[in-house]
Amino acid sequence: MNREEIIGKINGFFVSEFEADESTILPLENMTKTLGLDSLDFVDLVVSIENNFGFKVNPEDFQSIVTFQDFYEYVIQNIKQASSQ
Repeated sequence: MNREEIIGKINGFFVSEFEADESTILPLENMTKTLGLDSLDFVDLVVSIENNFGFKVNPEDFQSIVTFQDFYEYVIQNIKQASSQ
């Protein structure tokens, strides 16, 4: 799966699971504010990432994720690490 496919899959999840308007999902926007995420939403997000991308999420990693771009990079980096093991 290439970078664009990963980002497309992530954005599709945001639209379907969090009812986000795709036009508001912009790389430099604040992900939590744009999606209106609360702590339970983050649990759903972690479960979805683990199920869809095949790596374990460390909840503490979310402390450094602010923008959609941060999130994309986090997922892409962890997919690369998981596939190299």
